[in-house]
Amino acid sequence: MDAVRVSALRQHLAGTGWLEAVGGFAGSLRRSVSRRGAGELLLVGTEAYEPWHLAAHLEDEAAWSAVPRLAPTLLRHAPPAGAPAHLAHGLRRLSGAGRGATVLVVAPVAAGAPLLERVQDARRHGATVLALDGAAPAEPGDLGGLAHERLLVGTADEEPFDLAQHLVSTAAGQPPARRTALDRLAELAGRLTAPPAISRW
Repeated sequence: MDAVRVSALRQHLAGTGWLEAVGGFAGSLRRSVSRRGAGELLLVGTEAYEPWHLAAHLEDEAAWSAVPRLAPTLLRHAPPAGAPAHLAHGLRRLSGAGRGATVLVVAPVAAGAPLLERVQDARRHGATVLALDGAAPAEPGDLGGLAHERLLVGTADEEPFDLAQHLVSTAAGQPPARRTALDRLAELAGRLTAPPAISRW
């Protein structure tokens, strides 16, 4: 999918709330890999789905945006013998991921128990876990429950799931918008004039 199609899709989705969700998720990804002390970005899919395209797009965005840590290390469930070095990383790398590392899990359907156990190990050791998935609402112990931040596509269908990955990679490569003094004043004025929040508790 080229830049022209991504731009057209963005215009089509404007006002739906989806772009804001993608932007927030992509911003979290960018901040996680560019913060002080950040380590590598580990990208992993399910046993049946390897996010090749997202890996390639993030590598491109890393070069274009001058954020080298956006270039991921793709982890595979069963890398074949003799695979090129950059395609030979297995899930064992997840267990060694610790503070500073970012783990991005891409799962059109529910992640299996072996993957969840490795992701849980990485989180326990201090890694930041982000999830792009199409499964049901989060429950304790599943991918949504383990992720620090999650973008729920809501479907495992190939086209919308592929679109979500394109939008995330493109948005992650964009620098955060600089807020002017006028923007900050407008936000402050909005807070001061807003009615008080009413808590149900």
